[in-house]
Amino acid sequence: MSHPYLPVPENELRRLQILKDYKIMDSLPEQPYDDFVKLAAAICNTPIALITLLDDHRQWFKANVGLNQASETPRSHAFCTHAIMNPDEVMTVEDATLDERFASNPLVTADPKIRFYAGSPLITPTSEALGTICVIDSEPRQLTKIQLEALKILSREIMALLEMRQSIATLEGVVLDQEKYLELMHEYERDMEKVRLHLEMQSVTDVLTGVENRRSFDLKLNAEYRRVDGRDIALSLVMIDIDSFKDFNDSFGHPAGDEALHTVARILQSELRDCDLIFRYGGEEFAVILPNTTLNGAFVLAERFRRAVQWAAWDKRAITISVGVASVNETMKSPTDLLQASDHALYHAKRKGRNRISTTADEN
Repeated sequence: MSHPYLPVPENELRRLQILKDYKIMDSLPEQPYDDFVKLAAAICNTPIALITLLDDHRQWFKANVGLNQASETPRSHAFCTHAIMNPDEVMTVEDATLDERFASNPLVTADPKIRFYAGSPLITPTSEALGTICVIDSEPRQLTKIQLEALKILSREIMALLEMRQSIATLEGVVLDQEKYLELMHEYERDMEKVRLHLEMQSVTDVLTGVENRRSFDLKLNAEYRRVDGRDIALSLVMIDIDSFKDFNDSFGHPAGDEALHTVARILQSELRDCDLIFRYGGEEFAVILPNTTLNGAFVLAERFRRAVQWAAWDKRAITISVGVASVNETMKSPTDLLQASDHALYHAKRKGRNRISTTADEN
C-alpha cells in the first residue's frame, strides 16, 4: 500500500508545465545523464543511483544504475515526491523502515527493499523542483558531508545540462522556422507525388537499415534539383559517414556492424523534419536531402544529427559521424555538382579529425 499522505508543492501546476516545456519525459537514453548516475553511485558507494522526474502521476527515470527492471514507479511510491518539497536540501532517510512516511511503502516492503535514500532536487532557474538525483541502498547508512555536497553539485550540473538541452532546441527552432517556404509546399508535394508514382514498381528500400536506397536517392535528387533549377528556391544535401567503421567491424564483427548501421539510421530518422529525405548511400554512408533549406539551416540539422549519434547510449563503443553539407548555388549545373560539393565537404570533415561538420564554405 502507498503512504496515505502524498505531499504536493504549492507551485505544482507551474512545476508540471515547466517540466513539460523541457520535453525530457520519455526521451531516449543519453550518455551524459547515464554518466551522472554512475558518478553519483561511485561517490556515495551505493548500488543504486537515479535521475528521477516527477509528473502528475509517476516518477520516471531519465537515467539509472542498479535498477534495471523498471523505468518508472507510481508517484505515490516515490521517495522523491517528498524530496522535492524542500528544494534547498538533500533529503536523507537513513532507515526507511523506521520512518513513518515510508515504512509501509511497497519499495521498502518488497523489491528493491529500500532502506537508505538520499536525494538532491533538480531545481530550475525559477525555483521549481522537477525531480532529483538520488542514491539508494538496501542497508541503513549515512552519507558524509562531502558526499552530500557532491550530490548537490551533481544536481546543479544536471540542471545545467537540461537548460542547455532546452536552449539548443529553442535556437534550432528559431533557425529552422526561417527555413519554411509555405508557399512552395503544394508545388513540392505535387512533384514528389510524381516521383512516388515513378518509384512504385521499383524496390526503393535498403533491407538492412530500413531507409531508402541508392537507386531512390539518385531519382529523388534529380527530381529535387529539377524543382529548384533556375528558381530562387533553396536545396541542400548532407552526406554522412560513420567514423572508423572498418575498425568497428574488425573489432566486433559484421553482425555488430550491421546492428550499428541500423541504429544510426534509426537515430538519424528520429531527427528529420517531415519534408526531409534520408537514404543509405552505400556502405557506412548515408545521404539526407533537405528541400527548401539553406546552407545555414542545413548546418543546424547536420549538427543535430552529429550530436544525436554521439550522445546515444552505445553498448560496445562510442560511435560518431562526419558530415559534409552543400547547398545549390549559381555555379552548379547539375545534381552531380551538388553531390560532389557535399562529398568534398565530407572528406574535408574527415581530414580535419572526424566527428565534425564541414560545409562548402569551409573549403574556401
